Amino acid sequence: MTRTLGIVLFPQVEELDFVGPLEVFGTLAKLGADWRVVTVAEREEPLTGANGLKVQPDHSFEDCPPLDVLLVPGGWGTRRERENPTMLEFVRRTAAGALYVTSVCTGALVLQAAGLLAGKRATTYWAAMDHLRALGDVEVVNERFVHDGNVITAAGVSAGIDMALYLVGLVNGADTARAVQKAIEYYPQPPEFAEAGA
Repeated sequence: MTRTLGIVLFPQVEELDFVGPLEVFGTLAKLGADWRVVTVAEREEPLTGANGLKVQPDHSFEDCPPLDVLLVPGGWGTRRERENPTMLEFVRRTAAGALYVTSVCTGALVLQAAGLLAGKRATTYWAAMDHLRALGDVEVVNERFVHDGNVITAAGVSAGIDMALYLVGLVNGADTARAVQKAIEYYPQPPEFAEAGA
């Protein structure tokens, strides 16, 4: 039976927050695992990401198939979406039947608003940690990603790739995760820069 990872989209979503995990799980499917990736938004109409990428969601909230994994990315749009009752109801409803609920970056603020982080350890984008901590019901930690129960939260932007590879290891085993890592040639060796003004 094919399992489904669903990525929630919204206007002003941070592109790499969702494209990184999409690449990981899309590669997993290409390697023969029984997974597919779908995108879902409140309405099935084109939307624009934080950096201008135009995206056509696969499904609306109304016709979204059952999801085994729910992924909520971050971006400027989360400021609106964490106050959007339609978004929060969809996240709660979908999370109830999901194997894992995940977020990248400020997507954690949407999970918190939906009541899914209460009493849990979680992380988010570095500049949003104090805000998430101030909400009072989450133990916010400064880690690349955090797994607590069936919820996995990732830090900012590129951390979603790390979290997605970890998740592949959970659902399909370490050997498969290594195969995906090799296929996408993900062995980070970022350049080092001096501190600004140094």
